[in-house]
Amino acid sequence: MKLALNGATTMRADLASDIRAASAAGFDCLEIWASKLRAFLKANSTADLKRLFDEHGIEPYSINSIESITFRDAEAHAKLLEECEELCRIGSEINCPYVVVVPSLLPEDKSQSDVIGESVRVLEEVGRIAERHNVALAFEFLGQPRCSVQTLAQASEIVGRLTRPNVGLVIDSFHFYAGGSRIESIDALDAQQLFIFHINDAEDLPREQLEDRHRLLPGLGILPLKEIIGALRRIGYDRVTSVEIFRPEYWERDPQMLARDARAATIQVLAAAGIGI
Repeated sequence: MKLALNGATTMRADLASDIRAASAAGFDCLEIWASKLRAFLKANSTADLKRLFDEHGIEPYSINSIESITFRDAEAHAKLLEECEELCRIGSEINCPYVVVVPSLLPEDKSQSDVIGESVRVLEEVGRIAERHNVALAFEFLGQPRCSVQTLAQASEIVGRLTRPNVGLVIDSFHFYAGGSRIESIDALDAQQLFIFHINDAEDLPREQLEDRHRLLPGLGILPLKEIIGALRRIGYDRVTSVEIFRPEYWERDPQMLARDARAATIQVLAAAGIGI
């Protein structure tokens, strides 16, 4: 299994710094934060970016992310298609295989059947765009209150209704726990449908109170990481484990030191679950 650093973990560092930090820490891959990508491309080309990855011996793994892809009005939906076209084109040019896409909050007048129908419709449409660029989309459920897709079971049902293999899933350990997903829902997965595993930990708070700022390095909190990783191991998932942490106090740290500590913590947690790196 490869290890990745997600650009959210080092949010205040720029993209070039993320590449250097991930490489120096020994990560295999980087998940690119989209706003950092756009800032880099204001003064550089995608060829420059590809060269930077090559020089540091690290791979781009995904672009994070296109937010709130469902339940948009016509104007906002048109912007979604433009953004998908943009990021998938960039992904193709730098050999980045995935773009992460995220569902919207749940409108008050919508049911779960509405959520499934809307999610399938939109993912089919953006999946066609991604396919033209030979890129895949990784659909990430969000476990916090009011999100329209809160559990792995819901997300898996949606992806299972699609007709295209270039749309798969993200499991984020924070969202898995916060939304009340069950280990059995990992055991029920086809590992080929799981594109990315985001690893992190969280403070000991009631699920409904957990926010992104409460995330911690793996092994420092109360998430059932050993059980989650054990289930991933049982289904044969062996792609990428990526450290994604939105903790403001971590953003104050030197990105190379934070990347080093993040990789070491992740290796320790994976080893405890029987996965060696």
